[in-house]
Amino acid sequence: MKALLLALASLAFAIPCGAQPPKTAADTDQASDRIKQLIAKYAAAADGADVDLASQVWDNSPDVSFIHPLGHEHGWEEVKNFYRNIMGAPFSERKLTVRDVTVHVYGNSAWAEFYWHFEAKSRSNGSTVVTNGRETQIYRKVEAGRWVLVHVHYSGMPVTAARRGL
Repeated sequence: MKALLLALASLAFAIPCGAQPPKTAADTDQASDRIKQLIAKYAAAADGADVDLASQVWDNSPDVSFIHPLGHEHGWEEVKNFYRNIMGAPFSERKLTVRDVTVHVYGNSAWAEFYWHFEAKSRSNGSTVVTNGRETQIYRKVEAGRWVLVHVHYSGMPVTAARRGL
């Protein structure tokens, strides 16, 4: 929890207090590119329900959190179970496609937002499952300039007035 609180506090104080983002555009671009690479790895981990690959993206601490429509995971052990039990067990095939990624870097903290499309095949009956949504991820920079994911919040697409029949 301490790592997540530090990342959130750093974002909260950086923006209103006028703290400077990385010193050069090249530093920001490099951090943004690295986080986009981590997001691609995150999607690949979802595709394979691969806990080992996910561990290369996530901070492997009890402080991480993951909010999704089926629940709220606290700590790396629970996040690992998300990959095994929610991504892996029910589906024989999975494909998470990420689009429109935006990354905001502020010092040793960053957040990313994007839209996703998920297609999977049900292990029980072979039916296809298709969902679409949006996601926010929070990252922090740790030793040797390495970025790690500390929080995810994802949800389905909003229901617009047209979709509600209004």
